[in-house]
Amino acid sequence: MATHVSIILRKSMIGRRSHQRRVLAGLGLRRIDQSVVRADTPTIRGMIAKVSHLVEVREVEGQGGA
Repeated sequence: MATHVSIILRKSMIGRRSHQRRVLAGLGLRRIDQSVVRADTPTIRGMIAKVSHLVEVREVEGQGGA
């Protein structure tokens, strides 16, 4: 299993429900095509599941950065 995941915002937050906006903010995503690397934990996976229709996820091996 990958130790980190890269999450890329692919669709706009305009017109989305407030809880989806808060999840994206919690992941650190603000703009389309912005990407962040987060640890692959059950909490992060749950957040990704809530906004899976807006993001693209790639598994990254090793230390992904920030």
